[in-house]
Amino acid sequence: MSLFWNERYSSEGFAYGTEPNQFLKNQLQHLNPGKMLLPGEGEGRNAVYAAQLGWNVHAIDSSSVAAKKAVELSNSRNVMIQYTVTDINEIVYSENHFDCIAIIFLHLPPETRVSFHTRMLGFLKPGGTLLLEAFSKQQLKKNTGGPNNFNMLYSKEELHADFSSASKFVIEEAEVKLNEGTYHQGVASLVRVIAKK
Repeated sequence: MSLFWNERYSSEGFAYGTEPNQFLKNQLQHLNPGKMLLPGEGEGRNAVYAAQLGWNVHAIDSSSVAAKKAVELSNSRNVMIQYTVTDINEIVYSENHFDCIAIIFLHLPPETRVSFHTRMLGFLKPGGTLLLEAFSKQQLKKNTGGPNNFNMLYSKEELHADFSSASKFVIEEAEVKLNEGTYHQGVASLVRVIAKK
């Protein structure tokens, strides 16, 4: 999979732009900066934005090409992020480590999705916030971004089960017009989670 992403990120410019995801941007307005994890962060647009707000940002991705671009973007905006290149399924942190974990357009197959989401909740501090935005299963009918594999698109029911151990959570579906670089353009079917541990 890292070969696919290295190829995508090797093009000139930023595949998904340099501005933060709008859902993440909106949610961070309500949170006090602390320690944040961004798995599957890609070229760093969200990590750099969060760092500009004062977050201590840990970004993870399997793409070394994306990591290089993310560091260049952070340098150009005079902020620091910690970026690790590894398989996201091999992420290891202590329990109760992060104040916020943001999973933005990170799509996993069912056999790894459930365990990954469970581990992310474990890494979150009590009272911490988990944010997720992804393409819903209705997105398969559209050509505005996301996987073309139905099983890698998410439903409210799946995510409800994944995050049922959170102390409280909200899951919603939305039709949103995306304008994020080359690959997220146009009206998309999304599902969003805001969870508290």
